[in-house]
Amino acid sequence: MEFLDLPPLVSARGTVRLPGSKSISNRVLLLSALAEGTTEVRDLLASDDTARMLEALQTLGVKVEPLGGDAYRVHGCGGNFPVREADLFLGNAGTAFRPLTAALALAGGAFKLSGVPRMHERPIGDLVDGLRQLGADIAYLGNEGFPPLQLKPAQIKPGGVVKVRGDVSSQFLTGLLMALPLTGVETTVEVVGELISKPYIEITLATMARFGVNVARDGWQRFVVPAGSRYRSPGTIYVEGDASSASYFLALGAIGGGPVRVEGVGRDSIQGDIRFAEALAQMGAVIEMGDNWIEASAPTGGLRGISLDCNHIPDAAMTLATTALFAAGPTTLTNIASWRVKETDRIAAMAKELRKLGAEVEEGPDHIRVSPLKNFMSPPEGIDTYDDHRIAMCFSLAAFGTALRINDPKCVAKTFPDYFERLSTVTRPVPVIAIDGPSASGKGTVAARVAASLGWHYLDSGALYRLTALAAKRAGAAWDDEPAVAAVAAKLDVVFEGESIRLSGEEVGEAIRTEEMGTGASKVAALPAVREALLFRQRLFRRAPGLVGDGRDMGSVIFPDAKTKVFLTASVEIRAERRYKQLIAKGIEATITPILQDLRERDERDSQRSVAPLRQTADAELLETTTLTIDEAVAKVLGWAKAKAG
Repeated sequence: MEFLDLPPLVSARGTVRLPGSKSISNRVLLLSALAEGTTEVRDLLASDDTARMLEALQTLGVKVEPLGGDAYRVHGCGGNFPVREADLFLGNAGTAFRPLTAALALAGGAFKLSGVPRMHERPIGDLVDGLRQLGADIAYLGNEGFPPLQLKPAQIKPGGVVKVRGDVSSQFLTGLLMALPLTGVETTVEVVGELISKPYIEITLATMARFGVNVARDGWQRFVVPAGSRYRSPGTIYVEGDASSASYFLALGAIGGGPVRVEGVGRDSIQGDIRFAEALAQMGAVIEMGDNWIEASAPTGGLRGISLDCNHIPDAAMTLATTALFAAGPTTLTNIASWRVKETDRIAAMAKELRKLGAEVEEGPDHIRVSPLKNFMSPPEGIDTYDDHRIAMCFSLAAFGTALRINDPKCVAKTFPDYFERLSTVTRPVPVIAIDGPSASGKGTVAARVAASLGWHYLDSGALYRLTALAAKRAGAAWDDEPAVAAVAAKLDVVFEGESIRLSGEEVGEAIRTEEMGTGASKVAALPAVREALLFRQRLFRRAPGLVGDGRDMGSVIFPDAKTKVFLTASVEIRAERRYKQLIAKGIEATITPILQDLRERDERDSQRSVAPLRQTADAELLETTTLTIDEAVAKVLGWAKAKAG
């Protein structure tokens, strides 16, 4: 499985231009297709969900012209799709599946609608029941009440009253309302039970109005689509920035200092999720808002826990669950039963992954309660995302507590393909100085002194490989037995405390500094599986206020984002002499010839290995120490670090 390791974050500040709203994008695309005339759609979201809608419309014979960038010209079919029989695959795009089901059920053709396995677990029975009241011929091809669906031509009996449940998904009501103008007669929709996610219905009504259909409503229980309703192109329509996506960046500002500004939504947005800003304000965040922007900053006294009915912000509310980790006091989110029928069971998934971080979580049928967390755990198996874009983006906020591995990060393509790239533009990670170089070059001594001078943490990556070699030997695993050594590395029980290094509780600082363990470290370090097993463990050493790490691949692989990278080296003869003096000083008998030979063999092995070979990266400063003292080398590194920090 692919993964992304997020560094621990120390602050957030900057501006992000939001991608287009998924909810608005797919509504606009469908209505443009159903309308009379041609519509230019601008600022359309580029994502998996919109791609599924575009593919479906083109399969149905709708002419769609890309205009470059995020703009399209859609030639409306006036409510009559040119293609009357088709199989449509809609992935996990609920904003495409539900409205298309309604529109095609009234279109008089034969259509099969299917998606990914999770789509086939998301209920659609209430929408089907509503459409059947109009005479639609819809059959379930799998489990009753769930996709996939077979739609057949039917004698539609429009008009009258259609009843639909409102307490499972607002997309059922949205689908009905958007499809009913195709009948041409007055039809009333009555909502049975409480309507959830009301702001999404506001989006539906506002978008329909842009296309010339004004729906009358009596509160949230009764909606009337007037007779003679027809969709007409508004000419050009702009898609608002996604308010749900705004939530992650506003939370970044509230947690990480800020200000963080999002552009593309503002006080006049038709999206209910902009009320996420109100929830952050209740937690104490400083919120400012303009016509097309919202800005969030951290409060002086820190965030506080809240209790909130989240009916109005069902998607954005997920962001509050991770924001709650940084608040004083617990946060309780209620009226979120709809989470259970989304891309995954979001209540269960959020609770499970929050507990991996060490959080105390209470979950119920329609609520979740999250207590703040002071000591973050970082699960080596990573945060699972369940093919759910919002879970991946929500948990990125936890990087303010610890380095974090996000599994399947590309699932964000559903709504925000470049989310993690945008995240990096407005956040500042814990700084790292990466010092690489060959064996006996003095990099360890220099790195330790630099760390002490700055008051930062220190990582001797070579010690981890020496420890792996020692643990493998004790376990009876040959150093060239890749699977066996990797298994040892994955379960390495190591504690670093000051000058102390303990393996399974035993002090081994001297044991790993032998020439034998040095050779063993070089050999096991050449094994790809071993390096993979130790990758995340090394990244966990990155903690505030900063880290100095030395090794062979600190700057190239472990911390490629390090601002200060140094390649420290010396001639092999000088390095052999230094190693010889070290051994003699410790009372160990030694001769220089075998030391020289050993270093040459290590250099060859380290530079030729298939993964993370020893090399100077293009952005690393070369520090040749053959003629330098330790103090001079330390001063050089500190000078570069100061210059890089600005």
